[in-house]
Amino acid sequence: MRKILSLALAATTLLALTACTSKKTTDVGVNNFKIERGTNVSHWLSQSEERGETRQLHIQEDDFARLDSLGFDFVRLPIDEVQFWDEDGNKLPEAWQLMTNAINWAEKHHLRTIVDLHIIRSHYFNAVNEGGSSANTLFTSEKAQQDLINMWYQLSDVLKGYSCDSVAYEFMNEPVAEEHEQWNKLILKVHKALREREPQRTLVIGSNMWQSYETIKYLTVPEGDKNIILSFHYYNPMILTHYGAWWTPLGKYTGKVNYPGILVSKEDYEAASDSLKPMLEPFTTQEWNIDKIRADFKDAIEAAKKYGLQLFCGEWGVYEPVDRELAYKWTKDMLTVFKENNIAWTTWCYDADFGFWDQQKHAFKDKPLVDLLMSK
Repeated sequence: MRKILSLALAATTLLALTACTSKKTTDVGVNNFKIERGTNVSHWLSQSEERGETRQLHIQEDDFARLDSLGFDFVRLPIDEVQFWDEDGNKLPEAWQLMTNAINWAEKHHLRTIVDLHIIRSHYFNAVNEGGSSANTLFTSEKAQQDLINMWYQLSDVLKGYSCDSVAYEFMNEPVAEEHEQWNKLILKVHKALREREPQRTLVIGSNMWQSYETIKYLTVPEGDKNIILSFHYYNPMILTHYGAWWTPLGKYTGKVNYPGILVSKEDYEAASDSLKPMLEPFTTQEWNIDKIRADFKDAIEAAKKYGLQLFCGEWGVYEPVDRELAYKWTKDMLTVFKENNIAWTTWCYDADFGFWDQQKHAFKDKPLVDLLMSK
């Protein structure tokens, strides 16, 4: 009897593991990939020079247990091509093992995972700000586009065994195409390739120009596919969320910032350098408050309603040096608008310079922020 039960259990498990690939595209149900509150496990398998033991120890099972205990229900896991493949396209095994470890730990601790291909060699979302925009060949090179698809073929080979209710794919982060149709055409190409292999896997698709809320109205979503989540990112007003950020031009501003209300006073504007004034001027007249956030989200909300899809803000947050009281006021307004419109979210981020956890000290660096994020 035990042997028969074991065989039955094995068969049931096999069916569950292959559920995402066993149905034809014309017979696809809607997944139970339900998400609400999450965070980005960033600067680990993406945007990091850590390798070897340091990278292995950076994120461990206790991190996922912590997120579960705090009340998060999913994570977004950014990964970079340079960590997973060498320049000849050969797999780098250690990163793959760390990725599957993370997904297994997430599952064990009741967290769903969005695997996000964050940076690839043919496309870097911040290239234009770092003087390397010519390196972004993705939208003009057929080879680069096929390379992207091939990367997802290999990722799918490893990840397809995970339940569609547990793992989703975000096949590229923050596209920066000169023309919206370039991104729309690539979406259709990658979507078709993945659907031939995994008809039911949830796919996260963002808008052009850094996943902007302003461009989501130009997004073309594959028709008849309900296992898609629409994604946008939101860091506005940048003068607040990125105050002091060295990698942005606005980060050079050292005057006072207000929120809500007029962000930069006339006096602080006049005291700023001439090079900053053109960037600061809009913040001297525009009122920033919860109603401004609502207005900014309108197009994204309408797009989600149009397609009948879940809306997801995949990145939002405040740089660590920003005045905490201002950060909390903005965060509270963001959470209110998310709740009003059933928008799922992942903060940027867990343990880096926008985060709330300090991995070095193994302690919270901003517990009030966590309490605010987890408040009902």
